[in-house]
This record gives sequence, C-alpha cells and structure tokens, in this order.
Amino acid sequence: MSTFRVWAPAADAVDAHVDGVAHPMHRDQARGWWSVEVPMVPTGTPYGFALDGGEPRPDPRGVWLPDGVHALTRRYDQDVFEWHDQHWRGVPLAGSVVYELHVGTFTPEGTFAGAIGKLDHLVELGVDVVELLPVHAFPGRRGWGYDVAAPYSVHEPYGGPDGLKAFVDACHARGLAVALDVVYNHFGPDGAYVIGFGPYLTDTH
Repeated sequence: MSTFRVWAPAADAVDAHVDGVAHPMHRDQARGWWSVEVPMVPTGTPYGFALDGGEPRPDPRGVWLPDGVHALTRRYDQDVFEWHDQHWRGVPLAGSVVYELHVGTFTPEGTFAGAIGKLDHLVELGVDVVELLPVHAFPGRRGWGYDVAAPYSVHEPYGGPDGLKAFVDACHARGLAVALDVVYNHFGPDGAYVIGFGPYLTDTH
C-alpha cells in the first residue's frame, strides 16, 4: 500500500486524487493531518489533494513537479538514484572558499548537467564549497529562485530532483561540498498552492 498524507488543519474534507481517482482522506483531529492508504502507486503517477471539494492541487510537500508548478505532483522514489559518494566526509567550513552558483546562468544550458561540465574549472580556481542559489520550484524556466512556489520540489528546467542529486554526487567526486541557499520565509505570487493548505500563510510577498 502507498500512504498519502497532508497537513490541512482548516479544511473540513480532503480528498487525495491519485492517477485521476479521488480517495477520501481521514483526519487526525488532534494535529490537523489527513491520510489515506491506496494500492501501491508506482513512480511517476500524478497525484494531488483537493480541499473541501475544490480542484486537486499539488502536494505542498511534493518533491517532483515535472509538468510545472500548476500541475499535479508526480510520485517520486528517493531510493532509485544510485549514489557514488559513500566515502564523502565533508569539508570544514572555516577557511573554505565558497562559490555562489546560479544554475540557470552558469552555463548556456542552464541545467545541473551543464554545471557538472564546469566543475573541474571550479576546482582549479580553488573552490571548496559550491553554494547553489535557490533551486526550489518556481513558475517559468528562468529566474533567481526567490519567487518560490513549491519549497520541497526541485526546479524541473534545471533537471529536477535527479539532476540535483547527480550534481551533488559529481561535486563530492571532486572534493567539493554543496550548500543550498533556501527560501522558506516567503512565497512568490504565482503557483504557491501551499498557502491554501496552511491557514497562516497569507502574505505571498
């Protein structure tokens, strides 16, 4: 079975829409969580949550939005990616050289894969830590990443979650640490459906 859970304390009813089928969810009265179990759902299956009979929206904690921030989330298996950095032990931050990198403008491709091709250059420069500007999912293809729509998802035009993992893996292979510039304190004005789930998230700027 696959378990779907979402936090929506102000809703009176929540349905999980999985591959086009609605499944009424059960509420944990004490904490505001809703959950339901459905037959095993394979990777890539579209799903979302509908509040009080409304249209299904992306999972506010979903990690994969291959069709953009306005489409439903896709089921993602974190265990499929094959890591090669089992011996990575990190680098000390004190005294390290940090390089701030914007994936969308670092290479003509504007992707994690394109950035991997330039990592040897960063090593030659003496960089120790690559700090990625925000890679949360946001509307459109290019931007600074501060107009966050889905804070747990990785921007698909950059390469999505697998692309980010491949980038981190490639950095570690070269002795480079990776740091993330994250934006959890505000949302952009377009596609931030998480605001509908959290009643206290009212300011979109």
